Amino acid sequence: MTNEQVIKLDSEYMVQSYGRYPVAISHGKGASMYSLDGNKYIDFTSGIGVNCLGCADPEWVSATAAQLGEAAHMSNYFVSPKTAVLAQRLVELSSMKRVFMANSGAEANEGAIKTARKYSRDKYGEGRSTIITLINSFHGRTVTTLAATGQDNFHKDFGPFTEGFKYSPLNDIEAIKAAATSDVCAVMAEVVQGEGGVFPMTDKFAAALYELCKERDILLIFDEVQCGIGRTGKMFSWQHFDYIKPDIMTLAKGLGGGLPIGAFIVGEKCEFTIGKGQHGSTFGGNPVAAAGANVVLDKVSRPGFMEEVAEKGRFIADAIKAMNIPYLKEVRGLGMMIGAELISPSEGGVAAGDFAGLAFNNGLLLLTAGSNTVRLLPPLTISMAEIEEGLQIFKEIAHKML
Repeated sequence: MTNEQVIKLDSEYMVQSYGRYPVAISHGKGASMYSLDGNKYIDFTSGIGVNCLGCADPEWVSATAAQLGEAAHMSNYFVSPKTAVLAQRLVELSSMKRVFMANSGAEANEGAIKTARKYSRDKYGEGRSTIITLINSFHGRTVTTLAATGQDNFHKDFGPFTEGFKYSPLNDIEAIKAAATSDVCAVMAEVVQGEGGVFPMTDKFAAALYELCKERDILLIFDEVQCGIGRTGKMFSWQHFDYIKPDIMTLAKGLGGGLPIGAFIVGEKCEFTIGKGQHGSTFGGNPVAAAGANVVLDKVSRPGFMEEVAEKGRFIADAIKAMNIPYLKEVRGLGMMIGAELISPSEGGVAAGDFAGLAFNNGLLLLTAGSNTVRLLPPLTISMAEIEEGLQIFKEIAHKML
């Protein structure tokens, strides 16, 4: 089939919920993607942080293909060897206690919310179920995780939502303290906000938040769906703060390396909060996804890998800053989770969507985030040659848009 034929099928038969580029991707290798009509694209998106090992990593392909030949699915009435090993590794890497396997970030966050509310009800009774989340956060697109998401533009048209959420600004501990009334059971936050514009949590705020939650027995939930699994130069982004550990952590995206997977991990407080029959997921802990995830952990855990991620991230951020783009407002982020905020068109700048669109036309895949930020999430394994090729395109289009 041709590129045009596939696009026509998509437009006629798929729910039109995505603002897609007019291209059908047929295959990829590393950080290079190829369309059906033969065009090459340098991928600075990794499938929104999913393809952390790039496309068609040989070890990942081998492991998932081998598991497909054994058992693609077995239901959670039985134990999957690959999934049990994955759970052990996640517990050991996080120094937490137990894992629940899901199949998406939204589902992992739903499980974390249920666990937090049940912990508080078991211990304190009714009336303590509110969860504080942060303005500009993003936690998923289910009715409950949309309610948890602190962005009004995602709430339009889909109410009524699950009750029991309130929102507070990132890096403002006094606002959190004021919001942390007697009805609050948890604070849920991303260490680096992704969809909201790539805003990192400060050391000072993280330390104060941890102490506040510890003092008031409020559970601390870190949503690591996008910023986890090596994305920021640490296995989990909260590990940049060596004095902090969450009570619950959620994972997805990069954990599977390309297959759907999600997980929430609980610490001591919530180790036995969820009992038999109280939560479930048909595809959670799928053995093929777990086989891929074990390869991801193998690679990301190798000596020197995290340091390389941090080094590549600094290289990309510094290169963009050095391009002398007059409408570039700020470059921020952590590791290979980078946001380049542009001055808005209303102030004489350039729209992030227009920038990403021109990049696509010139062979570079970019994301946007927040009000006017270009977001970069390259595969963690991207080569320096691919980085330099992508940055050259970035620079050329930046100056075309002057």
